[in-house]
Amino acid sequence: MASPTVAANAYANLARILDTGGANKGAEPGGGPSFGALLKDAIGSVLDAGKKSDTQTVAMASGKANVMDVVTAVAETDVAVSTLVSVRDRVIQSYEDIMKMSI
Repeated sequence: MASPTVAANAYANLARILDTGGANKGAEPGGGPSFGALLKDAIGSVLDAGKKSDTQTVAMASGKANVMDVVTAVAETDVAVSTLVSVRDRVIQSYEDIMKMSI
């Protein structure tokens, strides 16, 4: 189980990656948002869910939060992380499929 310090360091590293990333927030010439912007938003939402979960856990430990709020926040974080991992796996699989194509 991760300690609060480890979690805080992980969030800080992720926030630093998002701040210094090369993703443009604007739209591509084709009219839609860029892939980098979509990816940055997705990672940001996972980061937000994790922060909410940690905040609820700390609040419950100090007696200020309901157990159901904590369980809900942790479940939302679990879904967000699982979704991000699934997308990552599909991106890797797509890359591998493209690399196997003959030219």
